Amino acid sequence: MQLVESRSIDYVPLAERHGKVWHLWPIWFTGDAHLATLATGALSIPLGLPFAWAALAILAGGALGTFFMAFHSSQGPELGLPQMIQSRPQFGYRGALLVWFVALVTYIGYNAFNQVLIGATMQHLIGASPIPTIILFTLLALALAVCGYDWIHRAQRVLAAVMIAALTLFTLGAMMLVDKRLFTDFSNFRAIPFLIQFFAAAAYQLSWSIYVSDYSRYLPRNVGVRASFLWTFMGAFIGGAWMMLVGALAAALFPALDIIAAVRAAGDQMGPHCGTALLVVASFAMLTATSLNLYGASLTLLSIVDSFRRIADLKAARLIALGLVAVASTSLAAASSADLRTEFEHLLAILIYLFTPWTAINLVDFFLVRRGHYSIREIFNPDGIYGRWNWRGLSAYAIGFAAMVPFFSTGFYRGPIADLLGGADISMLIGLPVSALAYLWACRSLDLVAERRIVDIADRGLDGEPAGGAAPPGPSDMPHLAWSPTA
Repeated sequence: MQLVESRSIDYVPLAERHGKVWHLWPIWFTGDAHLATLATGALSIPLGLPFAWAALAILAGGALGTFFMAFHSSQGPELGLPQMIQSRPQFGYRGALLVWFVALVTYIGYNAFNQVLIGATMQHLIGASPIPTIILFTLLALALAVCGYDWIHRAQRVLAAVMIAALTLFTLGAMMLVDKRLFTDFSNFRAIPFLIQFFAAAAYQLSWSIYVSDYSRYLPRNVGVRASFLWTFMGAFIGGAWMMLVGALAAALFPALDIIAAVRAAGDQMGPHCGTALLVVASFAMLTATSLNLYGASLTLLSIVDSFRRIADLKAARLIALGLVAVASTSLAAASSADLRTEFEHLLAILIYLFTPWTAINLVDFFLVRRGHYSIREIFNPDGIYGRWNWRGLSAYAIGFAAMVPFFSTGFYRGPIADLLGGADISMLIGLPVSALAYLWACRSLDLVAERRIVDIADRGLDGEPAGGAAPPGPSDMPHLAWSPTA
């Protein structure tokens, strides 16, 4: 195993593929089971929704968002590419910049939230000053991201076992010590808080879609769509839902406390220092989740740069990109105040809106239109078959996003239909089908037979095996991307 990963946005040849498909379970279980997930589960409790109804909303909403997110995971083994670079066939070589810029801001914003939250947690637990805590936390997360794919997977597997133990102890304690009526009281149903919790959980899980195949792209191609989907779905759903339920329960038991203090108090009810132990373990899980964000952000930044100029040394460029995004998120975290954090929560809600049409278009293209038939070389060719600007994906995106606007509900804008629903935001249910149908309609004129012939020719010998008697191409045959198919 390499100490520092050598690849970044380039193709992973079949000869370098490794790992087991079940490794997707711990990486997404631990990726979801951390401190930042707690607050998502606690959203509806202050709005008067009983815990039993909140739990149902969390489970149903989490399943919806994870369903779409997990399908992206199966794209990694098939294409051997990071998630965001796969947007070029739908949006074009330059058109994909639309979602990449949004993804980059999302990564930096989420990491800033993670950093602020870890600073507040350590201040609460041991009285540590937030800024030094944030800097140390970021350096540790950055070190893991520098090592890259294999080391992130290994860290997530270790932490998954520890996190399962901590969550199991908390859950068993809750079942024995908490009034059972809290879990079974389905009276006093409130539709608006229920919908808010449902779509918050769904959007939170869906937000992983922008980088889920970053962590499956080294797997052998023959792992299969079903297996990669199921292992990813079960890991992300169980980790996310379990942690959200802990947050909801803590908020229900201690409504006057903030979420960190509430979880600590709730855990300490289950046993001496159990709450503190859970927060400490969840802090380590958030450290690795921050590594995931840094890693994905660096690949997205490189994708943006690659759209304007050739990157000669991708390994060195990944390290530089990691440093840049780490500095950006740390600066934002250090400068943030409570009010600024609230405003960024609103901004991140808008950013999640922006990914809903992308998810629909990307998945429809992969599973229904092109059915996994893409040219790796043409994805990196600015004058290739996918074009610089793809009107089909861009038009479908615009239509899907416009259809969602009346359903938006944020702190600074509420659409007319959301207003009729009392502030409930159901825009995801609108954006997904509208974007998908618009893209399918636009692709009616796409000549897939001719495109597949070009794909077969363009990727001939991609993995160093001559096809039809042709010699494997060398680097000179791929002028835009500085990697060799036999590297």
